[in-house]
Amino acid sequence: MKAQLEAMRKTAEEKIAASKNRDDLESLRIAYLGKKGELTAILKQMGSLSADERPKMGQLANEVRSAIEKKITEFAEKYKEAEKRERLALETIDVTMPGKDMTEGHKHPLSIVLDEVKDIFIGMGFQIATGPEVELDYYNFEALNIPKGHPARDTQDTFYITENVLLRTQTSPMQIRYMEQHKPPIRILAPGRVFRSDAADATHSPLFHQIEGLVVDKGITMGDLKACLETLAKGLFGESTRIRLRPHHFPFTEPSCEVDVSCFRCGGTGCSMCKGEGWIEILGAGMVHPQVLRNGGIDPEVYSGFAFGVGLERIVLSRFRIDDIRLLYENDVRFLSQF
Repeated sequence: MKAQLEAMRKTAEEKIAASKNRDDLESLRIAYLGKKGELTAILKQMGSLSADERPKMGQLANEVRSAIEKKITEFAEKYKEAEKRERLALETIDVTMPGKDMTEGHKHPLSIVLDEVKDIFIGMGFQIATGPEVELDYYNFEALNIPKGHPARDTQDTFYITENVLLRTQTSPMQIRYMEQHKPPIRILAPGRVFRSDAADATHSPLFHQIEGLVVDKGITMGDLKACLETLAKGLFGESTRIRLRPHHFPFTEPSCEVDVSCFRCGGTGCSMCKGEGWIEILGAGMVHPQVLRNGGIDPEVYSGFAFGVGLERIVLSRFRIDDIRLLYENDVRFLSQF
């Protein structure tokens, strides 16, 4: 048995020295020291020894076990250090290498034009006003002269949350909200998102942006409205741009008009962009209806005002000659990088 133990220790140490990694060491540990290993098999023969020989063989078996475990631990540490060095070598960072180019972000075309519009009106003394996108039916329709059953409601398919709560279909509710809280003179610009139940196509979207303008003071006239919109058109499309006002009807303004700008591609001579007309419609406007002033708590016998609403997307499409509104919302970097 002594010879078996000595031979096993020698063989085990040679195999441990010839191992290549920690997985090999674990296999050798099981082969020699496991429950079914060689050392266990030898110790099962202890019963055939005399009472004097058993203690000596037991002591020798413990020495062999300790020697093998020590050798395994020694090589395990060696392999662990080697793995660490290899991992560090792979993770080494060459600080002299050039860095990766960072792609700089920039404004979305909607933001570009909206900021320009804001700057133009702030320059004319306007304040920026904001309001809720989830609106009451009263502010979105009734206070703007559009009572229940009014035909104008049929042209604005509305997302109703409850009978009296909805996603606003226009930014015009800000007229009433602001007049309720502020006394004239009033001069505000209210940009924001609006929602209508339209199928998405090249010219329609269920979500888009409007910019509402409102001026209320003593002696405000259509001449003031025209001058204000001319300043907007020249600021956006160039100093040579002209505007024209065409009679129209809106429930919340009287008189009302639609406003066209001279085509900035052909200068008004007629082209494919303006469909040969020389003019491009951009917004609706008019003098604030007396009843709307009353609903806002303002006496129409003392004050008058004008209001206008322009679709931000309509300006952006015209400004950048984009033929599909969906491009503005799809977040395609190839498209957005052009701006």
